Amino acid sequence: MTERGTALLDRPERPTPLRAMRLPVGLIRTARPRQWVKNVLVMAAPASAGALDSRHTAVQLAVVFVLFTTAAAGVYLINDARDAGADRAHPVKCRRPVAAGDVPVALAHTVGALLAGAAIAGAVTLCNAMTGALLIAYLSMQLAYCIWLKHVLVVDLAVVSTGFLMRAMIGGIALGIPLSRWFLITTGFGALFMVAAKRYSEAVQMEGAKGATRALLNEYTTGYLRFVWQLAAGVAVLAYCLWAMESGGVADRALLPWRQLSVIAFILAVLRYAVFADRGAAGAPEDVVLRDRAFAVIGLVWAAMYGLAVADL
Repeated sequence: MTERGTALLDRPERPTPLRAMRLPVGLIRTARPRQWVKNVLVMAAPASAGALDSRHTAVQLAVVFVLFTTAAAGVYLINDARDAGADRAHPVKCRRPVAAGDVPVALAHTVGALLAGAAIAGAVTLCNAMTGALLIAYLSMQLAYCIWLKHVLVVDLAVVSTGFLMRAMIGGIALGIPLSRWFLITTGFGALFMVAAKRYSEAVQMEGAKGATRALLNEYTTGYLRFVWQLAAGVAVLAYCLWAMESGGVADRALLPWRQLSVIAFILAVLRYAVFADRGAAGAPEDVVLRDRAFAVIGLVWAAMYGLAVADL
């Protein structure tokens, strides 16, 4: 072989544009952009109180949304770094960038920690003390979940559900809006309903290989998980009915009692989601919410009814 040929063989391969983009794209995918829709819950308390009519409110909620999204992205990165081995045994999760090797485990840990730190710094600087405290509590709980609590029976369901509840609380806390107890119960048990339905679906789909992907699935039975999501759905519906009736059953100046009528749409939404749960097809909640047209229509009808109730039209 000639000297020139040897030199060509020894020259390091240049990364193609596609390969060079694999790392940043992998980091973005690991941050779960599709799950950022969950953080719209930060608007729940202000919306239910009819407090979305000022520029200050819009700016504050935008800041809280960005902070919560940053914190959640940091948690996702750390979680995927710790779960890379188990994710490789899952038919879907094996395509996650960290499990697939597109994002190094050490880098995922580092970027996740930086994002979590940036979220805390932003909350302390840009929001009131209670907002910062709640975001710190959220991060502490989620990191404890990644390290330990995900392996504790029942507590794992409670922690994930509480994460949704904190999203719904933080908007009201940032704006100093009192939180209704029925609002908190509805949100908490609605979240438990979706979390238990997701676990149930995963247990059904991974029957025979459950321990390889999520160790606690060996401890839960499908019958128990079905019981949990059915119980949570019932409590959420009851709490929503009490919340809707909290201001009385008669409208003030409105044409119809929209807040009370919204109970119908809420129950239909729960029943629609239960169809997927019963089939073992309720995977990621955002997939059901964004992909099912009937669910989307019911959600829009509910939002319209509640909006009319808030506006007292």
